[in-house]
Amino acid sequence: MIPVSRRAARVLAAAAFTAALASLAGCITPQGEGPAFGPQVSYDPLHGAAQPPKGVASERCPVPRSPSGLTSVDFQGQQLTLWPFADRTFDGAGEDPVNLVFAGQADPRQIRAALLALDGNRTAYGFPDVYPFNARWTDSNGDAMLAFAGLEGWAGGVIQLQLGNYAPVRAHLRLFRTGSLFAPAGGPRGTWAVGSAHFEVMIPGTADHQVLSWELAEQLVTVDLMRTGLLHPTAPVGQTGQINPAPGYRAIPDVIYNQLPPELIAAIGGPPQPAPGPVPIATDGRATILHLSAAAPVTPDQRSEDLTFTYSQVVPKPICNPSGASFVLVEGPVDFHKRAWVDERGTYRFKSGYSGKLRITPLDITTNPPSPAGAPYEATVGESQEGQLDARGGSLHADTRRMAPQAGGTEFLIQVMKVATHGPKAVRSVTRCNP
Repeated sequence: MIPVSRRAARVLAAAAFTAALASLAGCITPQGEGPAFGPQVSYDPLHGAAQPPKGVASERCPVPRSPSGLTSVDFQGQQLTLWPFADRTFDGAGEDPVNLVFAGQADPRQIRAALLALDGNRTAYGFPDVYPFNARWTDSNGDAMLAFAGLEGWAGGVIQLQLGNYAPVRAHLRLFRTGSLFAPAGGPRGTWAVGSAHFEVMIPGTADHQVLSWELAEQLVTVDLMRTGLLHPTAPVGQTGQINPAPGYRAIPDVIYNQLPPELIAAIGGPPQPAPGPVPIATDGRATILHLSAAAPVTPDQRSEDLTFTYSQVVPKPICNPSGASFVLVEGPVDFHKRAWVDERGTYRFKSGYSGKLRITPLDITTNPPSPAGAPYEATVGESQEGQLDARGGSLHADTRRMAPQAGGTEFLIQVMKVATHGPKAVRSVTRCNP
């Protein structure tokens, strides 16, 4: 074998990385062109269609197919067709259940404004005066995800909110615009939106979360919109039929569940510890419908968050690990940031991301304690997200990269998501693994 200098190895790695980026160019979707969901012009359900604003290219891309398992929600004589899940890709697997549906004055910007304006006192609704149940809503860091509903078809979760902090526990809410009109007989015209909410804990020694409950987060959002005084006076709340798997969807690994404090177990209504195996995340499979007859004003504001978390945990190897049998020790800091603001026109915008350099040590977990199974190496991880939302549509762009130079070559994962009301709807991943 011809020896390669470290500098030359870095150059070759950069060349491979650049080639992978080039392969992401254009509008690519594995499913090919599907039905004409997701209009290529902006659409305001209250005022009709409009051409893209000046200076915005309307890139004509094949629209991903609608996922299987679409269902209909009926409320006040109106109907919304939706896929009852949120996910990171268009593959139709379904990562998180949609457990909230909003009708009426349901622009996600208005819902955000209403929740941000609340204080943390929920004692009148039976919640204790302790964290996170006495916390206030803020904008949040979180993975970029997609939902499918109404005229919008595939839409990105531009607005993400949290009740509590990124750590140690929080309720996390993603909101999705549908582009569909809600016009009940005898009532004011409005729109539909959908939401996916969960209650989660940060896994010790990581910056990652484990979902603990779908139902608890759904209840918190319901209670807080009741507290806003914006719900319809005679038909404030409804419920869908079963639209998601029940009585459980996904599971909490027992190694995490058995370390939770008793207070958290009680809050999520979990079984006694120790659990002998993974614990299903309980759900009734239904979504709460919240009927908003009034709206909180969307006013200019600016908010920001900067966080640093240090990894020091044994985890399954994050990439190039199809069997899930390879484990590594991950060590090092990762910095998170988010800036969110509303301008004078009422347009919501955000920019967020994370970056870090981590030391990765391959491990043999069949030994006690686990022992090194290879030379340590350094991995660079990062993600950037940006999005915007106004009355006529929105867009979400996320770029995730993980790069790990090793003796046998550089392994990397690149994923790019672009979802816009009047633009591309595409997710593409490229992975390179060593032999």
